[in-house]
Amino acid sequence: MFSTGLLKNRIILITGGATGLGRSMAFKFGSLGASIGIMSRNEQRLSGTVEDLRKAGINATFHVADVRKPEEIHTAVDALENELGQFNTLINNAAGNFISPMEYLSPNAVDSILGIVLHGTFYCTLDLGKRWIERKSGGTVLNIVTTYATTGSAYVAPSAAAKGGVLALTRSLAAEWAKYGIRHVAIAPGAFPTEGAWTRLAPTKDLSDRMLDRIPFKRFGTHDELTDLATFLISDGASFVNGEAVTIDGGESIANAAQFGFLSNLREQDWNTIRELTRKPRG
Repeated sequence: MFSTGLLKNRIILITGGATGLGRSMAFKFGSLGASIGIMSRNEQRLSGTVEDLRKAGINATFHVADVRKPEEIHTAVDALENELGQFNTLINNAAGNFISPMEYLSPNAVDSILGIVLHGTFYCTLDLGKRWIERKSGGTVLNIVTTYATTGSAYVAPSAAAKGGVLALTRSLAAEWAKYGIRHVAIAPGAFPTEGAWTRLAPTKDLSDRMLDRIPFKRFGTHDELTDLATFLISDGASFVNGEAVTIDGGESIANAAQFGFLSNLREQDWNTIRELTRKPRG
């Protein structure tokens, strides 16, 4: 789908890049020629992923940092740039989420989600953005949001609030920083199972099956499908796409937003009954 070496001039920082979708993006971007820096709090996972990336012939390194702490971000970016060169692309992927009634949550639980998702995205964007503005180099920021960033969602209120803020940041800076040659885009994924997230969002088979049933295709998204979209959005082929959030959820959000979306659960015999009823003359 993509030409060899499409991203050969890209030096990309991926937060939360050691696992899940972040790891998958690291391999996709690296396979197309990009140099990859990954950052998270878990040194063991970071080290393992970088080892695997290098075995695949990808120029990659890591630095331990907590995205909730601006000073750690700054130190990490300095160290990574000394090894890889100056970043020109940022993927704000680090996230935290779990399902819970709001009244069960402590302030610490709320702060944990807001800190990683909202503050972490702000801090990383601010650190890289200041460097790009000073260097007059331009850059690209891809934020990973969610389908409910625009609508909110019950039982994941901290995540909804945080991702909604990230979406607003994407659109705000798309307008404000375009004059510096800095482009902002976002992806709003639906259900893409990952080992870490799925244990918190769909910890039982019943919950997983219910999530699957909401998707018109009756399947979950694959990592390749998401990383293909991410590749296009950060590539020069999308250079005039700015401030846009692209939904990739197999039509789930559309199907379940419609007033009559629930009718997909009707059986053929139900439809036959409805047809007979609606054909009866009135009056």
